[in-house]
Amino acid sequence: MSLPEGVPGWSAIAAATEGDADARVTFSLGGQNVGSVASGHLAVLAHLTRNDARWVVRRDAVALLAAAGERDDALAELNLALRQRGLVCAWRDETYPVFATGTAEVLARLERAASRFWGTLTLGAHATGWVAATDGRPAALWIAQRALNKATDPGLLDNLIGGGVPAGQTPTETLQREGWEEAGLPAEWVARAVPGRVIRLARQIPEGWQREWLYSFDLELPADVLPDNQDGEVAGFQCLPVAQAIELARNGAMTVDAALVTLDFALRHQLLGAEAAAVEAAAGALWLPAPPIAWR
Repeated sequence: MSLPEGVPGWSAIAAATEGDADARVTFSLGGQNVGSVASGHLAVLAHLTRNDARWVVRRDAVALLAAAGERDDALAELNLALRQRGLVCAWRDETYPVFATGTAEVLARLERAASRFWGTLTLGAHATGWVAATDGRPAALWIAQRALNKATDPGLLDNLIGGGVPAGQTPTETLQREGWEEAGLPAEWVARAVPGRVIRLARQIPEGWQREWLYSFDLELPADVLPDNQDGEVAGFQCLPVAQAIELARNGAMTVDAALVTLDFALRHQLLGAEAAAVEAAAGALWLPAPPIAWR
C-alpha cells in the first residue's frame, strides 16, 4: 500500500500491509483455515511431525487433523519444539484463541508467542488517553514509552494503554486489565472508554506474520490524573500537545499499532485539517467495517 501524492509521513499505513503473503502457505485446523506458515519453515515442520499422524505438511499447506479435544496439546508440543529451534521467540506462557477464518469460531488455543509463526488472527486493544481543552476538544494526548527490555519494539512510543487480547477475554476486558497494569488506572475509569474503529493489520514482522484486528478506544482523563505504570513494561509517560503527539505518530516514532490508533483518533476528532481527506482515503482499507467478533 502506498500513500497518495501530497500525503506526507504516516508510514504506519503502508507498514500495516507490508510483506509477501504469497511466500506463505495455508494453515488449517480441523478442516478450517486459521492462518498461514512461511514456506521457508515447511522443511523443519515436516521433520518435526514426520512420525505424527495428527499433522500433514505439504508444499502448499499445513494441516492439523487432531480432534477438537487434542488440538491444544498438539500445538503446544510442536510449539515447544519450534521454540527450542529459535523459531518461536519471546515465550509468554499466555494463550491466544485460534479463530476460524470467516466465522471467528474458536477452534483451539496456542501460546501467544507462536501466533505470529502460524499467522493466526489475534486481537488487540489500545486506548488513546486524551485531555480536553476548555471547549471540550482534545488538547493533549498521553504518550507512553515502551520499556527498553520489551521483547517487541523496545523504547518506541505507544498509546496510553495497549495490549493483546488473551484467550477468555474480550477487548474491553483486556483494556481494563491493561489500564491498571500499564497506567495504574482503575477498571471503573477505563470502562468509560469510547470505542473507535477496528483496524486490520496483515504484515510481515521479525516473529512471522501479524494478522490482527486492533480495537481502538478513546479514554478522556482529567487534567490532574497522572498515569503510573505497575508492571515495568512502560519506561515513562508524557502528556503532549495534540499536534506534537500526532507528529510523533506521523513520523514513525510510535509503534505501527500505536500510530494507527492515534491516526484513527485524529481522523474521528477532526484534528488533521486539510490533509484529512487524503489520509482517510489512504487508510480506508485498514478499517474493518463489521468484524465478526463484535466484542467491546
